Amino acid sequence: MSALLRWILYPLALLAGLAAIGVAVVAIVLVLTYPNLPSLEALTDYRPKIPLRVYTADGHLIGEFGEERRNIVRIQDVPPVMKQAILAAEDERFYQHGGIDTLGVLRAAIMNLTSGGRKQGASTITQQVARNFFLSSEKTYTRKLYEALLSFKIEHHLSKDQILELYINQIYLGQRAYGFSAAAQIYFGKQLRDITAAEAAMLAGLPKAPSAFNPVVNPKRAKIRQQYVLRRMHEMGALDDKQYDAALKQALVVKRETNEYPVHAEYVAEMARQIAADRYPEDVYARGLRVYTTITKADQEAAYASLRRGVFDYDRRHGYRGAEAFVDMKEVSSDQDETLDELLADIGGTEDLSPAIVLEAQPKLVKAYRKGGDLVTLSGDGLKFATRMLDDKAPPAKRIRRGAVIRVQKDDKGNWQIVQMPEVEAAFVAIDPQTGSIRALVGGFDFNRNKFNHVTQAWRQPGSSFKPFIYSASLEKGYTPASIIPDEPIVYPASVTGSQAWEPKNYDGKYEGAMTLRTALAKSKNMVSIRILEAIGTHYAQDYTTRFGFDPDKHPAYLTMALGAGSVTPWQMVSAYAVFANGGYRIQPYAVREIRDERNEVLAQAQPTPAGNEELRAIDPRNAWLMDSLLRDVTLYGTATRATKTLKRRDLAGKTGTTNEHVDAWFCGYQRTLTGCAWIGFDQPKNLGNNETGGAAALPIWIGYMQKALHDVPESIPEPPDGLVAMEVLRPTAGAAVEYFYKENVPVAPPAPQPGDAATNAVD
Repeated sequence: MSALLRWILYPLALLAGLAAIGVAVVAIVLVLTYPNLPSLEALTDYRPKIPLRVYTADGHLIGEFGEERRNIVRIQDVPPVMKQAILAAEDERFYQHGGIDTLGVLRAAIMNLTSGGRKQGASTITQQVARNFFLSSEKTYTRKLYEALLSFKIEHHLSKDQILELYINQIYLGQRAYGFSAAAQIYFGKQLRDITAAEAAMLAGLPKAPSAFNPVVNPKRAKIRQQYVLRRMHEMGALDDKQYDAALKQALVVKRETNEYPVHAEYVAEMARQIAADRYPEDVYARGLRVYTTITKADQEAAYASLRRGVFDYDRRHGYRGAEAFVDMKEVSSDQDETLDELLADIGGTEDLSPAIVLEAQPKLVKAYRKGGDLVTLSGDGLKFATRMLDDKAPPAKRIRRGAVIRVQKDDKGNWQIVQMPEVEAAFVAIDPQTGSIRALVGGFDFNRNKFNHVTQAWRQPGSSFKPFIYSASLEKGYTPASIIPDEPIVYPASVTGSQAWEPKNYDGKYEGAMTLRTALAKSKNMVSIRILEAIGTHYAQDYTTRFGFDPDKHPAYLTMALGAGSVTPWQMVSAYAVFANGGYRIQPYAVREIRDERNEVLAQAQPTPAGNEELRAIDPRNAWLMDSLLRDVTLYGTATRATKTLKRRDLAGKTGTTNEHVDAWFCGYQRTLTGCAWIGFDQPKNLGNNETGGAAALPIWIGYMQKALHDVPESIPEPPDGLVAMEVLRPTAGAAVEYFYKENVPVAPPAPQPGDAATNAVD
């Protein structure tokens, strides 16, 4: 053998030997390792953590509770544009390779050797599934080997569509979102089936770096990543030229507000969460329970909008308080500097109260940077509310100047205006008086600012809104709507009160002499209420009010009970007024209709006892009818005439309430099919303002809700029940009028008209 041949054959033999050894080593590794790979049961019997979800009665999601926010979707329900975007971003040859993309590995290796820049990877979707389900993210050769072997095993046991479905549902995409279906809802407020190519590209760009490419946190980097994915989709042929151009130009609307659901019902969702957690403490946030509440989207949105409008109106009546805070602008180089978003990062906001940093401030023009990247220009009417704080003479700590943090909001015409975060709180709740089901509940101005549920947790004085229960008690003691009671000053000396002299007054400080009980309630006369309570006995009245669900220990048996000096919650008040609305039955309010498991089987269901069941009878039906008649007069002629004038119907009933020093303002009222209660006040009780009565501050919230809720409900006034006798009564200003009496209390002669016995507008 020639020397030349030996020089050729020996190296070849050596290489062949090394190759054989390599193959043998690989074979040994496979023989030893492959059988020890984890079982694929986690994939074939996929049971991810599904959060507890809360819905309205008509199926709208209002809350989600759990570490992982996930919504499982079948591969056949994933839109083609989403699949194409994922493949373009992560694994173009997914349907061609066997788990490891050798061409992709070679291409990435060449790029890494020649580019000298950032390292490129070639991880396939199958490898990512293996890693997410079974492996850590540590970068070691052992882990990479297991990842490759697992990928081959997965490809051998599952179809490509099954693997892609697992990936689509399992991958983490930021904002606690796991899977593309959850991400579509969280980032865009859409079902996955409804997303566009531009939105799909944005979502598909997230797996590579969920934090870096998060469109909420890093909108600019997210946009660059989205454009890359769109370009890859175009190169793959998934988008033609026209579709590609349209996707590049589409302005994405990324959800930035704190409310992530289509209905503003955070307080209801939290109530439902507590009920589910108490009942099913084991895995309540991972087993996929679904809680259906009793509220409807339309009712809840009407209540939310009306409450916020009422609070904003109150806040505007009391003036602008000035800049919310000031930030250091030394590091800000331009009006679009990313530093501005960092400065706003810890300042919370809602969709109608956006925080903004003032860039320039003049008496007639303000330019500001709004959280999220918008430049806002305010002028004219948009500055009216804050004009005083644009003056050079304004307090330096409150003056609007460069670096000031303000709040901006669009008005009805779409123009920006300066507003402020209200300090006052409010609550509203509405129920079906026949069943007790909650139709709408708003526990405060902003759940993210204050999670305290004022409907169920706030114990406040009810003021004059408590008077109807004293009047109802008086009817059982022989009083009638035509009973004559003097509206005159009263003084109780210290010897009677046991402490100090008490000299109560009417709200307006005026006294009108003798008047009927009906007129006294319409005018909310304090002196009459006190005299009625004194006559029937405080202990009797205290015991009687328990029929409506009130706690006797919260309403001490003193004459101040006539003025609503006890403590109630809006939840108690709305259920108590429902007794008058439904003919005298005490129903139990409830907010959860049913709880279902992950298989959609009912685990628990509300079993309300509707009004009409005599076991629930709280008061005499005659009493309920007479009180309904008296309370309708409050809206027709008394302190709540605004309700009748605005809603243009005569079947509304209710009572305003204003406490001492104007600390609390109430309106509780109803139409036969719907009972609602509104409250407004400060968490740390203080004066709302001398003109802020129940009729001025709380009633508009009730009206705003009822305008929507009663839109298609026909007017309905109940017929008097058996046991009432009608008798004509003469009134000096209205002539003859018909009044009703218990048959056992019919007066021998019609009550004589008295001076001042006429219902006129009042203010309480």
